Amino acid sequence: MANKYFQAIGRRKTATAQVRLSEGSGKIVVNGKPLKTFFTTEELQGVVVRPLKEVGKTDQFDVSIKTVGGGVVGQAEASRLGIARALVEMEEALKTVLKACGLMTRDPRKKERKKFGKRGARRSPQWRKR
Repeated sequence: MANKYFQAIGRRKTATAQVRLSEGSGKIVVNGKPLKTFFTTEELQGVVVRPLKEVGKTDQFDVSIKTVGGGVVGQAEASRLGIARALVEMEEALKTVLKACGLMTRDPRKKERKKFGKRGARRSPQWRKR
């Protein structure tokens, strides 16, 4: 089982993350960089690692993530969903634990498009009496 891996895709807003989960020492690589250099804040690092922590397997797997689109927060949350899906693909029994923590749901919210006659999606032009 040297090069056996489990693959999944996570999405959030316009960000997409392809996740590969393989047995290893707990090393996480995002776009060829270590986790701490790609996601600089502790909060974002915690978001990415959360599925592994909930299952208690932080140091049993190496995670390789390729992420594209969106911003850093969207990419972190897409990575989180991808890791959770890869864990479920590996072991179906983990689905109940991850679902109870709310890690298996795809956040459907996206940016609303701008409408004509408006300044943004909903903002109207400023009203003038005269």
